[in-house]
Amino acid sequence: MTVPAPHQSSGPASSGARTTFRVRRDRALLVLEDGTVLRGTSYGAQGTRLGEVVFTTGMTGYQETLTDPSYAGQIVVQTAPHIGNTGANAEDMESRKVWVRGYAVRDASRLASNWRSEQSLDDLLVSSEVVGISDIDTRMLTRRLRDAGSMRGGIFSGEALQGTEDQLLAQVREQPTMSGSSFVEEVTIAQPVVLEPEGEVLGTVAAVDLGIKSASPRSMLSRGLRVHLLPATTSLEELLAVEPDAVFFSNGPGDPAAATAQVELLRGVLDAGLPFFGICFGNQLLGRALGFDTYKLKFGHRGINQPVMDRETGKVEITAHNHGFAVDVPLEGEHEAPHDGGRYGRVIVTHVGLNDDVVEGIRCLDRPAYSVQYHPEAAGGPHDASYLFDRLVDLVTERRAAAGSSSHIQSSQKES
Repeated sequence: MTVPAPHQSSGPASSGARTTFRVRRDRALLVLEDGTVLRGTSYGAQGTRLGEVVFTTGMTGYQETLTDPSYAGQIVVQTAPHIGNTGANAEDMESRKVWVRGYAVRDASRLASNWRSEQSLDDLLVSSEVVGISDIDTRMLTRRLRDAGSMRGGIFSGEALQGTEDQLLAQVREQPTMSGSSFVEEVTIAQPVVLEPEGEVLGTVAAVDLGIKSASPRSMLSRGLRVHLLPATTSLEELLAVEPDAVFFSNGPGDPAAATAQVELLRGVLDAGLPFFGICFGNQLLGRALGFDTYKLKFGHRGINQPVMDRETGKVEITAHNHGFAVDVPLEGEHEAPHDGGRYGRVIVTHVGLNDDVVEGIRCLDRPAYSVQYHPEAAGGPHDASYLFDRLVDLVTERRAAAGSSSHIQSSQKES
């Protein structure tokens, strides 16, 4: 199936622009593994990029999307029709680089007119070697992905178009699927980093970087928590050596079933009795550490407008999501964690997605551990769920208070 590019009109440039615009008329193709071909215009770098094609429904925050490591290995389709109008800047980078492999938009803004803009989005894509395509029917593409599910695809432009469409389709179909793929070692930091909060230090958190966004450490630092940012390859001994009051597992890309080393690390954390908080990939790994399965969603949840019910309070939160996998836990009642005969005790589902009843949060009743599938730190918003970091502070202060009380009792016993 071949889909022509829709008509695009061009208006006059704004006189107050901070960034110059570029008119591109080079051809580009987006090819899906089912044979669908969309014809458009080259956007960003030129060449070939292959990956899982997914869509995100956020109306704003495109730079935060591009720099989210959870998108490693994927071609991102923006459902919002007009992208790039505020340009890009260094302050809004959520990690050290742009992680998406390819980028597909309907109407790429020719002008970046915002006082914070430092470069156009097109220039950021070029410098990041992200091959993109514009002037395609993203509404049609999104509907196809919703109907058939996320699928492998490729964006081709420049010299990559010398091959036939059948040859391009063959390239798409030869690439591995997302199921079974691991990107953790690609996105994690190489060496540990210590981040200090301003003012009083309430406690220390060991944050395992599985593809962390900078908003997560900021959320902890602003609450008085010292953050030891650790590589995903950190051993339990190395993690315990920083003497954390709690452990945090971040968001990240890939199939949680492939992260066996990180699951074992998390089991060691639970065995040590340390408080634990996980988001997104960290939620999936907590589920697997407890003995539950994970599964791939048909087309995933991606965007900053996803409704989630907090089942413990009855509150509905509008939340930011970026996940293609979910934890398989029964929604109702308390359940004994299956791993090792139930050694981690009982688990409940605390949050559920209102669009499709997907598990969006779990909590251990017999261990100080909880997690959510979405992003409470969302830099591009919303911030309905930021209280989850306050809950982490509560666990840290309770642990430190208990440790202080225990030390006082031991000291008194020695004196007597």
